Amino acid sequence: MDLNSTQRIKPWKTLGKDKAKLWKFVVGVLLVIVVAFMGSLWTLYMLSGTAGGAKLRDKLGINSVNGINIQSTRTDKIIVEESSAIIDASKKVGQAVVSITSTSNATRNVFGFGQIKAPQTSGTGFIITSDGLIATNKHVISSGDTFTVTTAEGKTFDGKLVAKDPTNDLALLKIEARGLPVVEIGDSDKVEVGQWVIAIGNALGELQNTVTVGVISAKERVAQPSDGAGNVENLAGLFQTDTAINPGNSGGPLLTLAGQVIGINTAVAGNAQNIGFAIPIMDLKKDLESYNKNGKIIQPYIGVGHQPITKVIAKNYSLPVEEGAWLVTGDGTSAIAANSPASTAGLKDNDIITKINSDKVTEITPLARLVRKYSPGDTVTLTVLRDKTEITVKLTLGSLGQ
Repeated sequence: MDLNSTQRIKPWKTLGKDKAKLWKFVVGVLLVIVVAFMGSLWTLYMLSGTAGGAKLRDKLGINSVNGINIQSTRTDKIIVEESSAIIDASKKVGQAVVSITSTSNATRNVFGFGQIKAPQTSGTGFIITSDGLIATNKHVISSGDTFTVTTAEGKTFDGKLVAKDPTNDLALLKIEARGLPVVEIGDSDKVEVGQWVIAIGNALGELQNTVTVGVISAKERVAQPSDGAGNVENLAGLFQTDTAINPGNSGGPLLTLAGQVIGINTAVAGNAQNIGFAIPIMDLKKDLESYNKNGKIIQPYIGVGHQPITKVIAKNYSLPVEEGAWLVTGDGTSAIAANSPASTAGLKDNDIITKINSDKVTEITPLARLVRKYSPGDTVTLTVLRDKTEITVKLTLGSLGQ
């Protein structure tokens, strides 16, 4: 094509326009590369384990697990709230927790040393009335003649034993004081497995008001703890907890995060880790009602010795049932106490009590636990196996007190 002068393109002008476009394109590409590079550095920094990265993530409320960003604000809030609840509960109850030192006047002959006094024992208690009534375990004071109570403030008082539960590991001491801080009693019937709990006690008899935390591991446990002096308690309906409970913690409170006492720490499994037991606070409530009414703790009783039946016991002795209370003793004496409600009702050796009213006697709900539901003077119906024949026996519960 032949172009005239007005239609010809001037090369230098076209080149100038192309150069401008080229520079714009190059600058744009460089900007994209720089932005992408800075974004990569930012991502690596945020996902790194550096202190700066962690602080920045905390400020922004994000975290990362395996490269996946997750919100951490809620978790942090829960942890802070739980810690705050533990702190508040410990402060609330700690002032009402006391250490108890039990001293015996008894002496024993030790070769090379002559007559020496029995060693002191230590435990824990908690104040339940502002005028000095204190709850603790019976085994804390069982071998003592005199008791020294030390408050959280370090004040010491002489303690007086005012009541013992004849069928449970509970006791009451009294000190002469006024205006004392007291605990808030909760409802152990509402406690759930997995619930957070706090223990406060005189750990090892030396570390006063030690705070430990755990959960309720199980309910309705049965245990036969020994006080080390040959005395064994048959306890049932216990809370099991993984809260650290050590010698000296006995008699101390087990709390909810709200600072309410729902149990009394009483025993620990010596051949395991983090298996402790606490008596539900409702047992203590019943004892307090009896103490306030009678001036001592009175419990209902039948008046029998018995062997709880298990599958192993049933198999070994060819018993007709795998649960119940078998009225036998291990020393050949009669299982029926003289002049007892059991004797009056006509119970006999080798009888097996399988029910009290409609409640079955089992490993989880043994005879003594079921009897505690009633009051002295109540009449109950016992379902009994006698020579493999089921009979019913009417029995009026007697009164047992200390």
